[in-house]
Amino acid sequence: MINKKPIGLFDSGIGGTSIWKEIHQLLPNEDTIYLADSKNAPYGEKSKDEIIHLSCKNTELLLNKNCKLIVVACNTATTNAIKELRAKYDIPFIGIEPAIKPAALHSETQKIGILATKGTLNSELFYKNVEQFQDIQIIEQIGFGLVELIENGKINTLEMEHLLSQYLTPMIQSNIDYLVLGCSHYPYLIPQIKKLFLLPSPSLILVKR
Repeated sequence: MINKKPIGLFDSGIGGTSIWKEIHQLLPNEDTIYLADSKNAPYGEKSKDEIIHLSCKNTELLLNKNCKLIVVACNTATTNAIKELRAKYDIPFIGIEPAIKPAALHSETQKIGILATKGTLNSELFYKNVEQFQDIQIIEQIGFGLVELIENGKINTLEMEHLLSQYLTPMIQSNIDYLVLGCSHYPYLIPQIKKLFLLPSPSLILVKR
């Protein structure tokens, strides 16, 4: 029997729509409900307890909408709260997290960069993932201000260009060959990143998730 209940997704704003697009392409016949918690965005600057509280609140709203499973379409919420969500609610959860493993395994320079939120980079789950790759130099950078600019429709601005240049230039100069975008908002910056750096390294690859 086909389960016609919707798939629920939540994120701290519009970033998780990058995840929703992928789901819709793979499962075009599935109904979906997307919850954008823009009021509390960004999650990346909040404490773990706050992130768990907001994630539970989002989950309960989606459960009230009769969702059959929930996609935590936020790296920060996944790395900080998905363990608690799975323990508390009797429903499948699918999370996302920075694609450290594929970047590390395929890197030829043995150097990768990770652009993510403070909440993601400081999480226990992120630390455990990084710890597996002792032979890889991982350059971490918090994307201060990026989510706020994206949420306010200021992607193609000088302010955004300045921040991306400030955050990513040291990584490029350090000869990374993979850049991991560890926030569901950041894929919307790929055109700006490509334009800004003109892909100076032929092997530079932007890893979305």
